[in-house]
Amino acid sequence: MRYLTFALAKGRLAEQTMDLLERIGMPCEEMKEKSRKLIFVNEDLKLKIFLAKTSDVPTYVEHGAADIGVVGKDTIMEENRNIYEMLDLGLGKCRMCVAGLPEMKDKIHKCHSLRVATKYPNIAREYFYHQMHQTVEIIKLNGSVELAPIVGLSDCIVDIVESGATLKENGLVVFEEICPLSARIVVNRVSMKMERERIIDVMDKIRGLLKEDLK
Repeated sequence: MRYLTFALAKGRLAEQTMDLLERIGMPCEEMKEKSRKLIFVNEDLKLKIFLAKTSDVPTYVEHGAADIGVVGKDTIMEENRNIYEMLDLGLGKCRMCVAGLPEMKDKIHKCHSLRVATKYPNIAREYFYHQMHQTVEIIKLNGSVELAPIVGLSDCIVDIVESGATLKENGLVVFEEICPLSARIVVNRVSMKMERERIIDVMDKIRGLLKEDLK
């Protein structure tokens, strides 16, 4: 039997995913040990797990380096890889929103040269170009995008909003919600054919566990 390989986004989501896997009988004790290893293995279950940068998880899954990945919906949308989105884990719930200074709220869809600052240029472009049918200038940032409208770099931002506290502290408000976000399980298309039974079994067990947790 070949290994079933998982790619997990580094950080809290990986810890939460490992907890789920352990609860369905797929633990990986190696991950609990302090080491510099990059790949962790459960030989008995033919299971491999590795941690990756969040934005790289869909890439590993698309190219078959991982059969299964766990990553946020925002990353799936932004990377737009040829993979199956199988299951919403309901972890890390937040929203992708358009936000900015209050005085711009009624003006953003009237501007002929709207400037949008974001860490997610593909999501922003898809929303404004294809849903709102509006031509905009996308400004890609890597740091705190909330700064952009305050200093006049952009008319609004597209960013993840959790509690909204950061926006409020900086005098910004949500204009529109693009979509809800949470962690999802994604699967390689070839793996879904080759290892369908094992993958579906994992999905069913996790789905059952999530239903139990809701009770």
